[in-house]
Amino acid sequence: MTTNLEQFAENVRQEVLTLVQSEDDEAFREDMFTKTVTGYLSDYGEIDEAEPCSHRARGIRVSGYTFSENEETLDLFVSIYKGQVPPVSIPRSEIDLEFARLKEFFIKSINGYHEKLEEASEVFDLALRIYELKNSLISVRYFVITDGLSKIENIADTVENGIKASYHIWDIERFCRLWNSGKKREIVEIDFKKEFGQEIPCLLMPKENDDYTTYLAIMPAILLSAIYDKYGPRLLEKNVRSFLQVRTKVNKGIRETILSEPKMFLAYNNGIAVTADKVALIKVNGGMAITAATDFQIVNGGQTTASLFNAVRKDNADISDVFVQVKFTIIKKPEISNDLVSKISLYANSQNKVNTADFSANDPFHIKLEEFSRTIWAPAAPGVQHQTHWFYERARGQYLDEKGRQTTPARKRSFEAQNPSKQKFTKTDLAKFEHTWMQMPHYVSRGAEKNFKEFAVRLGERGKFTPDEQYFKHLAAKALLFRRAEGLIQQQQYGGYRANIVTYTLAYMSKKTNQRIDLDQIWREQSIPKYIEEAIINISKMVHDFITNPTGGRNITEWCKKEECWKSLCEKDYGFSQQFESNLIDISADGYKKDDGFSSADADDMLNIATVREVSGSDWLMISRWGKETGALGGFERKLAYSIGKWISNGQKPTRKMAKQGIKILEKIRELGFKI
Repeated sequence: MTTNLEQFAENVRQEVLTLVQSEDDEAFREDMFTKTVTGYLSDYGEIDEAEPCSHRARGIRVSGYTFSENEETLDLFVSIYKGQVPPVSIPRSEIDLEFARLKEFFIKSINGYHEKLEEASEVFDLALRIYELKNSLISVRYFVITDGLSKIENIADTVENGIKASYHIWDIERFCRLWNSGKKREIVEIDFKKEFGQEIPCLLMPKENDDYTTYLAIMPAILLSAIYDKYGPRLLEKNVRSFLQVRTKVNKGIRETILSEPKMFLAYNNGIAVTADKVALIKVNGGMAITAATDFQIVNGGQTTASLFNAVRKDNADISDVFVQVKFTIIKKPEISNDLVSKISLYANSQNKVNTADFSANDPFHIKLEEFSRTIWAPAAPGVQHQTHWFYERARGQYLDEKGRQTTPARKRSFEAQNPSKQKFTKTDLAKFEHTWMQMPHYVSRGAEKNFKEFAVRLGERGKFTPDEQYFKHLAAKALLFRRAEGLIQQQQYGGYRANIVTYTLAYMSKKTNQRIDLDQIWREQSIPKYIEEAIINISKMVHDFITNPTGGRNITEWCKKEECWKSLCEKDYGFSQQFESNLIDISADGYKKDDGFSSADADDMLNIATVREVSGSDWLMISRWGKETGALGGFERKLAYSIGKWISNGQKPTRKMAKQGIKILEKIRELGFKI
């Protein structure tokens, strides 16, 4: 009889095989395992999004990495992938060996290991970044991740070269517990008395209710800093930014108060908001105190917490006289926990504005896309006799869940035939395809999670947007374009930075063609024309040479995240073939209604429209808001800028009258110093 653990292990194995098939036939399974399970850890809030980076040398090994937002903590991963079900035991000697190899990579990187590496490799970027940050890193976390079983429970922390090192083992059983817990992370349980030697005196709210209970407390900053030192970003509710760097005015003020007026901190600071599933209480001095908390999460006050921690670590500040107000909210009903925590996260934040990028899997946009992905049949691809679906995985694991629900081997085969694994895509894939087409490769280069959050914000600015069938078909065409580009660029054997080269290549094509590649043709044929493939290969060579030679010798990975990199690439010229040019959509005829007044290809009007469309829809909306806030634009101009933004965001093309007036607005705001 198959156990729950064996079923989960098989699902992981199948997901790895799916990635191998969909991304590249030559992809290493261990690399895909790294990508899969670090994705779990990122989704569940255990780590920031990780970058796979496979490297082996004598006594050295690394499989992936991630830096914290403030670049003071580094996570390094090494994978032990067996691909066996039932899972096999991993001996301690093998785990110790991998930790030692991972640690050796870090130590050598601090000492200049990048000088011995090929500059075209991604591990060069990682080693160089570690070397550059060696004086600012506070901690490094070593992870061994495996689809096997480990019996090691705990490895003591160490301190090396002034940097705290901790060791973490994630075996298949621990991943399975995380998956089946129904939580979005592994629960943080804190025993304040046992771990930190003190309880937290508190006051109970005057009148309780069935949904929650709230306690008010004043916590010593030393205790809060120690808690953060031990548990780090795991304490911070994922929907709130984990750390707002000291560049912001609020955080500069927090730091200044800690250093110059520590006794006034409680008076000046709003404190933090905490949620928990339950707390343990004792009676003290006629009142009560909290001794322990289960599922302790800071939902507001991340900047306060991190600023206190950094003041101690970086500034050697004395915070013995600093106290912090804490509001503990204990949620009584598990079924309302996610919604209530999200709302507390949103409403409690007042010191720093939090943009509402809560774009969950239950958003109507995602639900509608999922509906289309199950009902719209794609035309049969060349050489294939049956039609298929482009399977949108609205929530992680849906594809394997639906496949697993098929009751017979024949039905499983039928499901796979109708829903090929190479045609499965996720929310982060969606954001990657769209932002590439919208000419924002620098966002895509920042990683899947950050890119998706930016996409969610921009989509939210459209207002209520419901995708239609054409949107879905064009999205599938962009997916085809993107994935074929991945394969073609992999064949060029550039040695690294494939993800950056792919998004920059396609964004460049989108820019230089004014988005006139025929997506309808790609959808109908379910393949990419040869002339587009040739352009992808040729442009990718130019892109590779450009991004791997950054100005000033910058770190390549960081360079690709900058808008400056994208703008510099756009200045380069590329000559498309005559066949490519002849197959572009005619802008004078594409999608314009008769009442738009386009009876001929009026050159001036076409130029106006092209110029207006070079500004993104979200930027037009920003122009409208800026015009209102500053009074620089009149009511008609603001309304027109807003309308153009909505049209462009919804994939519509402005009329020639709108474009003509839009040009005037662009000229006006540039004279006033507004920069897009």
